[in-house]
Amino acid sequence: MKAKKVFPKKTWLYRNGLSITFISLFVFTLLAQAITGWKEHNGELSDQGASPISFNNYLHTGHFISATFENFESEFLQMVLYVLLTVKLRQIGSAESKKLDEEEAVDREPVASKSAPWPVRQGGLILKLYSNSLSIAFSILFLLSWYLHFYGSWRDHNAEQILKGQETDTMTTYLGQANFWFETFQNWQSEFLSVAAIVVLTIFLRQKGSPESKPVDAPHMETGK
Repeated sequence: MKAKKVFPKKTWLYRNGLSITFISLFVFTLLAQAITGWKEHNGELSDQGASPISFNNYLHTGHFISATFENFESEFLQMVLYVLLTVKLRQIGSAESKKLDEEEAVDREPVASKSAPWPVRQGGLILKLYSNSLSIAFSILFLLSWYLHFYGSWRDHNAEQILKGQETDTMTTYLGQANFWFETFQNWQSEFLSVAAIVVLTIFLRQKGSPESKPVDAPHMETGK
């Protein structure tokens, strides 16, 4: 009789390695963006005959706020659309799609049990909200990021207007200008392209060991993981 393989107890770092790695990368790249953005902004100020600003002051400028939340906004839009559209839409052969004609575990009605999350045991409206909490959270994060991108872009625009000796614009006026929407759409289209790429490429390509891929020996037209 084959002995059952015993796995050693996993450490906290092992159990949380994915989130720790991505959060660390996020903090590092955000800091790098802030430092390089500060140097770039001071260069622009110098070119226009203005005095450079401190790093702390830069973090409150429209230049930094706009650049930061412009990227957050597109990521959260990608996530909320991906979460919602994969409920009903299918792509034959893709590892990112539910199966074409089979119910999956995510489709089952929640059943209250001792180990179920509190909202499931509570039921009613609390359960209804919890059943859609992922898309709700991403929607709120998207809307908040969109507003902060707009607010930062507006402030940065008006700061440039002041340096040029021109009149500033109200938020309503700026909302109708092409600059903000150019910033917006150039980020949105890149997110839609990246999602389309993973949906289509996982039909034909594999990555052994990744939950984002089908098994290496799975047929191309097999849908789901």
